[in-house]
Amino acid sequence: MSRIPAIDLDQAPASARPILSVVQASLGAIPNLFRVTANSPAALDALVGAIGALSKGTIDAPAREAIALTVAEANNCDYCVSAHAVLGTGAGLSEMAIEDARRGYADDPKVSAMLAFARSLVSNRGRVTNSDVERLRGAGLADGEIVEVVANVALNIFTNYLNGAADTEIDFPVVRVGLPIAA
Repeated sequence: MSRIPAIDLDQAPASARPILSVVQASLGAIPNLFRVTANSPAALDALVGAIGALSKGTIDAPAREAIALTVAEANNCDYCVSAHAVLGTGAGLSEMAIEDARRGYADDPKVSAMLAFARSLVSNRGRVTNSDVERLRGAGLADGEIVEVVANVALNIFTNYLNGAADTEIDFPVVRVGLPIAA
């Protein structure tokens, strides 16, 4: 059971209900992450807003999901590894690509550079080096894309930390950090 309750749509604060309805319409259900976040309508609005805004950026859905998997694995978040394994599949990632992303690697050199940078951001709490940024540029990322990588990492750190603090009940096929996806 979660330390912070996952609120049902009809029990959510009035200002959270329209946001949860949008999540439900978009995903076909309201995952527990959003139901926990609904305890704070402001945090829920920020979460859904950030997801929506970043989906309009230059980094495509498979790369965003790969970043999410890298960050979740680095932060030991079983909930987010489980969720993004499903979402990554929906975005077109193969099971091997999902496993690779969890280790901070991708076949595409540009995405691989993003994942290495994301892992470095998490490990070093945002304190990266000039050479870290230059490796991204060398892989073909423009400055705007570098900013979007940082934004995606920050978004995923929020969800990882919230799920850790809340001990959110996993409502996806369970994948454990450090273990392969069960066949």
